[in-house]
Amino acid sequence: MHFYGTAAQNALGHLTVGGVDVVDLAREYGTPLYIMDEALIRRNCRAYVESFRQHYPNFDVAYASKAFLCTAMAALAEQEGLSLDVVSGGEIATARQAGFPMERTYFHGNNKSPEEIRLAMEVGVGRFVVDSTRELHLLENMAAERGRTVRILLRVTPGVEAHTHEYISTGQLDSKFGIPIAGGLALEAAREALRLSHVELTGFHCHIGSQIFDLEGYRIAVQRMLDLAAAVRAETGFTASELSMGGGLGVRYVEGDRPVPPEELVACLSAAVRGGAPERGLPLPKLIIEPGRSIVAEAGTTLYTVGTIKEIPGVRTYLAVDGGMGDNIRPALYHAEYECAVANKLGSERTRRVTVVGRYCESGDVLLTDVPVAADVAPGDLLAVFATGAYNYSMASHYNRFPTPAVVFVSDGRADLVVRRESFAEMAANDLLPERLRAGAPR
Repeated sequence: MHFYGTAAQNALGHLTVGGVDVVDLAREYGTPLYIMDEALIRRNCRAYVESFRQHYPNFDVAYASKAFLCTAMAALAEQEGLSLDVVSGGEIATARQAGFPMERTYFHGNNKSPEEIRLAMEVGVGRFVVDSTRELHLLENMAAERGRTVRILLRVTPGVEAHTHEYISTGQLDSKFGIPIAGGLALEAAREALRLSHVELTGFHCHIGSQIFDLEGYRIAVQRMLDLAAAVRAETGFTASELSMGGGLGVRYVEGDRPVPPEELVACLSAAVRGGAPERGLPLPKLIIEPGRSIVAEAGTTLYTVGTIKEIPGVRTYLAVDGGMGDNIRPALYHAEYECAVANKLGSERTRRVTVVGRYCESGDVLLTDVPVAADVAPGDLLAVFATGAYNYSMASHYNRFPTPAVVFVSDGRADLVVRRESFAEMAANDLLPERLRAGAPR
């Protein structure tokens, strides 16, 4: 069995993470439960920062909040010297609540609302990552009203298609994100940005996809981004001081996944920019990357309680848990795969094959298909699903009116609750019942 980070098996045959027995976590915090290995998160953050210190003189590592964000995660990122990539007013508010320095935030989004832009200006977001010429002019007008100037990166699409699922490939030409380099559209957007009085262009941004195992796409993207920077300089005299290459590095979800270590990505990007910029007569820009999944995915374990086990002879065995698509939509959305184990019976032989399903009213509520588990698995046991730290909590829903699970950080034998389990009352707190609909009201 493959263990991630600090995960291990103790003398009782139980799974431990961060030196904490998950059976004890289930007893104290209930299930479903998101468990985050704090030491592994910190190790991944440091791998990026320390690699850049070795390979490149001027850099920024911005954690992609969309992968997993709560106030504790924002605070951890700040402690590790990371900036934040935020994509909504909610993520901005969470970062601010954590006391994160807002000048170290990059505000993304292909359709930012005026309300979100207003909030971002008020709290002093460091960079707006502009996704369209419409946004350029919206920023110009709103900044002018406030008598200020905002700094921006232009998000462009370099036409690089990463080898990944089509729904999470965002660098190719046909994408809802960014302004294409092809056809001179990005060059024209840069010209337009430079004509505006309340927008300060600092550089360019791209993101070529997610769950990437092949670094060649990054190398090609760097060359195309530097070509754009050189073309903009030749046309306008503007020299980009910042170049953001996004995130997207892959992680191990199942046997056979071969992720590239962060150190290799940093070395690849650094070498490409250090070689390519001088070739085009450009000074070295500040190099920015935005890892998310590769920092938190493998640090997450979701813990469930086993319920009904239904065997259909000659077909399959269904093992139902007390969560499902409401706390992990990725299998239904992306056909994502995971590995699992019966957390309180790690010593048992894993000879029984089951399909793990959730408790939601959808036939597509399947978490894992035909996976091995302990032969003696029974109702009441605990099932651990690994590598669930990225996008599971972030994409959790109230479907079927189930509350969202709790989140705990574990480290050095200690567990800290960082997100309380939502109660039924909290879930329904925004519901309003008009008088005419109350019981006994005349129809």
